[in-house]
Amino acid sequence: MRNQNAVAKDYYGILGVSREATDDEIKRAYRKLARQYHPDVNPDPEAHEKFKDINAAYEVLSDDKKRQIVDLGGDPLSPGGGGPGGGPGAGGPFVGFQDIMDAFFGQAAGGARGPRPRTRPGADAILRLELDLNETAFGVEAPITVDTAVVCTQCTGAGTAPGTHVATCETCGGRGEVQSVQRTFLGQVVSSRPCTVCQGYGTVIPTPCPTCAGDGRIRTRRSLTVKIPAGVEDGMRIRLAQQGEVGPGGGTAGDLYVEISERPHDVYSRKGDDLHCRVTLPMTAAALGTRMTIKTLDSEEQIEVKQGTQPGATLRVRGKGVPHLRGQGRGDLFVHLDVRTPTRLTAAQEQMLRDFAKTRGEDVAELSKQGGFFSRMRDAFNGH
Repeated sequence: MRNQNAVAKDYYGILGVSREATDDEIKRAYRKLARQYHPDVNPDPEAHEKFKDINAAYEVLSDDKKRQIVDLGGDPLSPGGGGPGGGPGAGGPFVGFQDIMDAFFGQAAGGARGPRPRTRPGADAILRLELDLNETAFGVEAPITVDTAVVCTQCTGAGTAPGTHVATCETCGGRGEVQSVQRTFLGQVVSSRPCTVCQGYGTVIPTPCPTCAGDGRIRTRRSLTVKIPAGVEDGMRIRLAQQGEVGPGGGTAGDLYVEISERPHDVYSRKGDDLHCRVTLPMTAAALGTRMTIKTLDSEEQIEVKQGTQPGATLRVRGKGVPHLRGQGRGDLFVHLDVRTPTRLTAAQEQMLRDFAKTRGEDVAELSKQGGFFSRMRDAFNGH
């Protein structure tokens, strides 16, 4: 049985620090010794025992209540100084897995620790902007209205009421996290979780700003002007840096993306930088040839229809499409011809066409009540 009157261990001497050592100095001393005496590094049995003492010393001196017992001349890990076993994990071989990882790799080994900042970057925002074909083709400066979060005008992002300040969280002591200790077959395991009182910030706002309720930002409607470059297409996005949502605590604003939506045009359809349109042409004009005046997006152009142009023919007008977004020049304009055949003819017009067909040696059947082309086909099949 352990002697309850035994002399208390010199935990400060084990870690090689003074009684006035700060928490950071104690932690640095522990890490340095742990790297030297950890069993995975030093297989010497004496080093293993030394490592147990180092862990025990760090367990005591990193706990304010246990350290106070040591400063009063007691031993919190002895049955008489801190109860049988000294509480959770007393005398165990490990102070905690995270502390061992910290000793070798620093705090980053177990992930980010400590309080999270109240000031964080804001999110991006997106706005849909409808434009006509002329505006997307040649560019425009368009006014837009956006509803986004901006820095609170009363607290300027601090989140506190005028004349007040944030306070250190009493529950976690400003660390933003609280620790719990569990006994396992490996010894003592320390786990951390965000503080539920301060939500992991390490600070609390005793008197929130009445305007933003402590968020440091408010929503408002703003008017901006966005410069649309010539040649943009439907679905493209234009980025306005730091014109999006301001982050919590007045953090840096995200970006605003303006997505282009091109309205359908009455005459032209667009494929990339090329434009397409359809023009109806009389049968006689297609046969004889003609000149037409076409109104483009920014001018009028004369195009020549050659004699004998067939239905479905396409004429190309170079350089009358949409300006290239990147680089010089423009796309082309494609004019698709629909040749129109007359649906009603006077007797004189019909006779003229029949006479014209005869001069070309074309057999044009007459359709009448007594029978025509289809009636002759019927008679052929019936053997008449």
